[in-house]
Amino acid sequence: MRKQIAAANWKMNLTLAQGNALLDELFANGVQPGPAQEVVFGVPFPYLYNVKERIAGKAGIFIAAQNCYTKKSGAYTGEVSAEMLKDIGVDYVILGHSERREYFNETNAMLAEKVNICFEYGLKPIFCCGEPLSIREAGTQNAFVETQIKESLFHLSAEQLTGFVIAYEPIWAIGTGKTATSEQAQEMQAHLRHVFATQYGTEVANSISILYGGSVKAANAKEIFGQPDVDGGLVGGASLIAAEFTVIANSLK
Repeated sequence: MRKQIAAANWKMNLTLAQGNALLDELFANGVQPGPAQEVVFGVPFPYLYNVKERIAGKAGIFIAAQNCYTKKSGAYTGEVSAEMLKDIGVDYVILGHSERREYFNETNAMLAEKVNICFEYGLKPIFCCGEPLSIREAGTQNAFVETQIKESLFHLSAEQLTGFVIAYEPIWAIGTGKTATSEQAQEMQAHLRHVFATQYGTEVANSISILYGGSVKAANAKEIFGQPDVDGGLVGGASLIAAEFTVIANSLK
């Protein structure tokens, strides 16, 4: 069975004290992934080492950086390298989130470079893809997301993509309160799995964890995660509320 993942994307939120209090409450609530499940905390750069220490010894719980740079090192003030992240024990890196694409002009080609450097340093990407409202309304969302996947990932080998993690995030449902129906999520995620199967074969495609990201809440997580091609969620706002994220993490298959 492929991994089922509840990933918390804190984005640019919380102080160190607030983050620690949130983790304390989550662990007091009994957040503990079962077999073939993972809980991943995508925290701001300043908190990575602290959170790494706080989750030490907790099975199935990992940390993710929210980004990394395309280069190994150099005169790139303000950027963080994959080598730095690996050196402090980071497990995952969230790449290509729609906010990075929109606000920081990240392209498919740039994300291919970031994926490559993550692999070079043994970091696991959580690769984000998804369409804006205009594309969804035009009915061309499948082709749009397929292009994102092909231009950023199809240079990889079958071995590299085995066990890979994708996060499908309909941009029109992020932070808007709107949520794709469970049927819409399943339709797109089944399409993505088909895209990988066509290029790399069914075995590789069926090993890839495809998360849903787009206003996942305690109230809808069970239904969304219950879809056959939805393998958990990349959770934004609700991951900052212990009671909400506890229910979400416990809704994994």
